[in-house]
Amino acid sequence: MASYHLSIKSGTKGKAASHSAYISRIGKHGRNREDLIAMEYGNMPDWALGNPLQFWQMADAHERINGAAYREFELALPSELNTEQQRELLDSFIQKEVGNKPYQLAIHEPTASLGSVKQPHAHIMISDRILDDIPRPPEQIFKRFNASKPESGGCKKDSGGKDRATMKSALTECRANWANLQNAALIKYGHTARVDHRSNAERGISVSPEKHLGQAGVSNMTPEEKQLVQEQRKGKK
Repeated sequence: MASYHLSIKSGTKGKAASHSAYISRIGKHGRNREDLIAMEYGNMPDWALGNPLQFWQMADAHERINGAAYREFELALPSELNTEQQRELLDSFIQKEVGNKPYQLAIHEPTASLGSVKQPHAHIMISDRILDDIPRPPEQIFKRFNASKPESGGCKKDSGGKDRATMKSALTECRANWANLQNAALIKYGHTARVDHRSNAERGISVSPEKHLGQAGVSNMTPEEKQLVQEQRKGKK
């Protein structure tokens, strides 16, 4: 049954490549490869085509010390939709929220032991660097943007110069947009389930304590993914 979850986090310099490997289930994360349902990437520079991991490695190497090497959307997907429909839904979200920024997408579908319920969700890693028509080698893309001579600096960062109120407003709009896109997809494919981006407190709903999830498919999850599973289970009550 559909339930709502959207979280956004930032990854510091030095952590982008390892997180890319995690969501794509390569290297030491390959033992969990059976829950990798789909993967894609987009808007990468020419030197990273066919190898998005290389982009994140260069972000780790050349992004500013105090800058985010990546940001990530983590999204619960409606289990009512099949994989093709979920990807269609994610394409709509990416067009709206990612635009022309470099990104990498992975869909995971682990199974919680309590009820053996599948928990489909997506990870979308994005770079805040906005690519333009100026060709730049890897070490230049992540330098500081030069407004007067763009060809001499790096790509502009979308997050640069935004105050806290502006970012909070953008997050609120993003959360509402994700709910609206899910509900539109559920309607399109004939499902009665709906999601709501508002918190339980905002809707006047009290939630009983949750049972333990069990270990199957959960022990290797990140804390954020475990929270996602809890929220998806609440939606099934």
